[in-house]
Amino acid sequence: QVQLVESGGGLVQAGGSLRLSCATSGRTFSNYAMGWFRQAPGKEREFVAAVSWASSTYYAESVKGRFTISRDNAKNTVYLQMNSMKPEDTAVYYCAGAGGYYSGSSEDDYAYWGQGTQVTVSS
Repeated sequence: QVQLVESGGGLVQAGGSLRLSCATSGRTFSNYAMGWFRQAPGKEREFVAAVSWASSTYYAESVKGRFTISRDNAKNTVYLQMNSMKPEDTAVYYCAGAGGYYSGSSEDDYAYWGQGTQVTVSS
């Protein structure tokens, strides 16, 4: 079956950086778009970024210019590089696998989800 496993979360000070990784298995990774979502305490899960099968990218306005999504098809892995982090970036971050070549900000675009990794940004 399809599995998505996130890693790289942790505690960072405001202004710092973290890189999340999501290793996938169980399907041909290069044929599908991938995304990252996050859920802060007491809030709905929200879209962060997506990368198409051809590596075109799409970001939420709140992270544009600070976060970068990328993929390595040889390693079946998608990354989220987070720079200039803010306390409001604190959340559980989820990797998501889309059902097709392209995906957007809707959770309905995604068929598979990881278990999440905690990211905490201290002020």
